[in-house]
Amino acid sequence: MNVNGIGINSIGKLAGAGNSNTTGGSFKDIMENQLDKLNESQIKADQMTEAFIKGEVDDLHAVMIATEEARLSLDLALQVRNKVVEAYKEISNMQL
Repeated sequence: MNVNGIGINSIGKLAGAGNSNTTGGSFKDIMENQLDKLNESQIKADQMTEAFIKGEVDDLHAVMIATEEARLSLDLALQVRNKVVEAYKEISNMQL
């Protein structure tokens, strides 16, 4: 069985095969892009809530969906951050 062709680059291609946003970018670029999306969803939810309070928007359903999407996005970002910190601690505790 020949496994010489399998490496970090081929695994990265497989992981990013379904998502065109992650191909060709560095980890920093991907994280910045996703944090920008998170910020935009938070701002959108705040704006919709404010418009609903002022009476400019009558659709409570859309406001609740935007708010829940923003909350879930933030929860996901926190979980990713926790996993990255955990991985960093694990790597820093390795003995070389």
